[in-house]
Amino acid sequence: MLTVSHLTYAAGNTLLLQSVDLRLDAGKLHLVIGPNGAGKSTLLKAMGGQIRPSSGTIRYGDKNISAIGYKELARIRASLSQQQELSFPLKVWEVVMMGRYPHVRENPGHKDTRYCREAMQLFHLETLADRDYMSLSGGEKQRVHFARIMAQIWEPIPGACRYLFLDEPLTFLDVHYQFQLMELLKTLLQQPNLLIVGVVHDLNIAARFADNILLLHHGKLIAQGNREQVLTSENIRNVYQLEPVVYEKDDRYFLAF
Repeated sequence: MLTVSHLTYAAGNTLLLQSVDLRLDAGKLHLVIGPNGAGKSTLLKAMGGQIRPSSGTIRYGDKNISAIGYKELARIRASLSQQQELSFPLKVWEVVMMGRYPHVRENPGHKDTRYCREAMQLFHLETLADRDYMSLSGGEKQRVHFARIMAQIWEPIPGACRYLFLDEPLTFLDVHYQFQLMELLKTLLQQPNLLIVGVVHDLNIAARFADNILLLHHGKLIAQGNREQVLTSENIRNVYQLEPVVYEKDDRYFLAF
């Protein structure tokens, strides 16, 4: 479980997050939506410990994130940022192995190698293992970084939660891989004590896959809950200045504009 209480973050005189309160349970896919500048990426960075909030608290289970050391945090939390470009040549398997660095004392062991191999298999990267990362397409690079962060938190922790934060994970992926990734995330959540939070722009992706949707606007949490509770005509009109038409059929929920 992840708990956010009265979270505020300011950059200079600009409030990017304003007294946000959340309780996110493991085993669910939590997707954050909102227009540009709503505070989505800032919220993810704060929850992942990448930035320190101006005020408020973030708790992983019963432990305040500020009390968790950097190395310990890196073993239980993995983050995919919007900017993942590398400026030097590495083989694909070497990039994926970077995810194991928080667990390695000197050199990667057999377990680290196995976890990286399994993560690459999960994202269908086996045939690219020895390719130069710099030679890959944008979508292939994105899949490599998915494998890297999954290798980082691959092993379940008895009695403890693992946290995965994905900031616009669908960038560079074609429609096929977008849906494949979302289905994969739902499958991964069948593992015990895994919590996933992602930022997406496509409201229909959120409607189809999210167990819990967080709607942000001007740094404030406007609504939280399932698609029927959050993706209402009133909320979309107020936040996006669009008039939606909602279609519901056979457990499908689709928004048109």
